[in-house]
Amino acid sequence: MVAVDDGAFSRDDSTAPIAAVVVSVPQYVEAIRTGRVRVDGRDATRRTIALVRATGPLDGLRALLVDGAVLGGFNVLDLDLLHRSLSLPVVAVTRRPPDLRRIRAALEKWFPRDAAERMRLLTAHRLFRVPTAGQPLLAAAVGCRRADAARLVVRTAVRGYWPEPLRLAHLVASAGRTPPTPADRTLKEGARRPEEGPVA
Repeated sequence: MVAVDDGAFSRDDSTAPIAAVVVSVPQYVEAIRTGRVRVDGRDATRRTIALVRATGPLDGLRALLVDGAVLGGFNVLDLDLLHRSLSLPVVAVTRRPPDLRRIRAALEKWFPRDAAERMRLLTAHRLFRVPTAGQPLLAAAVGCRRADAARLVVRTAVRGYWPEPLRLAHLVASAGRTPPTPADRTLKEGARRPEEGPVA
């Protein structure tokens, strides 16, 4: 399987780092590729497709795992397009229910021209609960049954409850930012959107 996540970035950055990690479940790493997306841009889906393809042949991959449905702030992933383009089931995992009211307000404030489209992508698939040995997770699945997606998430958790491939992808994507600064943040970590601008 392959996992894609972003790394830490600052509100002053124009791009955010992303990484794709190919893993033989549960933890044997076979390939790693890195790239970048525009912070709060519209290229997350295209960049993710290119990054996954750059890892090598896709016929040996069973699924694509992503941390939520955004990369680099509000750069929203189109999970359906990822599934169609890569011919892979796509499973988006998150630790907590999204605050849709707050997200909608932020989108309407910072992206009035395409707030509705970004919100449509964010809410295109219902989240379902994934029981784990620790904290329950939430997931959305495209191209596979919920039960199969839940089994994949649980099976890839080597320690604790978070999928190891996603943990590795985040570490790789964040590796170039040394040392991290207090301004480093990702939307998925629950950081509040700064008043000065749209970057999460």
